Amino acid sequence: MSNAAAETGSGGSVQSVDRALTVLEILARSGESGVTEIAADLGVHKSTAFRLVATLEQHGLVEQVEGRGKYRLGVGLLRLAGATSARLDVVQEARPLCKQLAAGSGETVNLATLSGGSALYLDQVAGPSALGSHNWVGQHIPLHATSNGKVLLAWLDESVLKEVLGRLPAYTDRTVTARAALRKELQQVQQQGWAAAVDELEVGLAAVAAPVRNAHGDVIASMSISGPTFRLTVARQAEVLPLLLEAAEELSHRLGWGRR
Repeated sequence: MSNAAAETGSGGSVQSVDRALTVLEILARSGESGVTEIAADLGVHKSTAFRLVATLEQHGLVEQVEGRGKYRLGVGLLRLAGATSARLDVVQEARPLCKQLAAGSGETVNLATLSGGSALYLDQVAGPSALGSHNWVGQHIPLHATSNGKVLLAWLDESVLKEVLGRLPAYTDRTVTARAALRKELQQVQQQGWAAAVDELEVGLAAVAAPVRNAHGDVIASMSISGPTFRLTVARQAEVLPLLLEAAEELSHRLGWGRR
């Protein structure tokens, strides 16, 4: 295929995606629409609109309204939305608690969840002592080198843990890189209900983290307090840990854990 043909094909694919998304927007506005109306809104031939709708229907994103020759949004969209709605719920419920915890501890509070083989940071609130704190939101962080990651690992089933644990690269001299040592630490995390990491991801960075549970008791996220090692000493960690555990437990209750 020539470069020109490839570019044309690529452009056509992008246009098709754009039109398909527009179809979803049309149905979101109208509730129901026939192919003729969709074609008119798109400014395309009816056959083009039909192909777009048929493709969306195959993926469950639109569905036919029985006996009316019209289409509406499909349940497939709910499945896609569900993949993010749980995270949105956690962030929304956690935000006031994170703010309170950041104010009480003076340090940065982070919220993370498991995403493949890493920890995805969902939210961050900087405390009054956190000058120039790095923004981790949206970033993927190694599981074995962070307190949040250790919490997310500690309650995984053995089969899932084996899948998630890949290479254990060293980021500093303090990073745990031996599987046996990491597994032993994860057992301790599970027993004590929290995790710590000091100078393991970055020299000068310390953090403690606690689990966040859903209505079924599953650990779906972790909440942490992080700060410079010189300030978040072992003694200081012991002082802020009760605040962290209380906030993580309260968030878990707000998500349905322990409700009667």
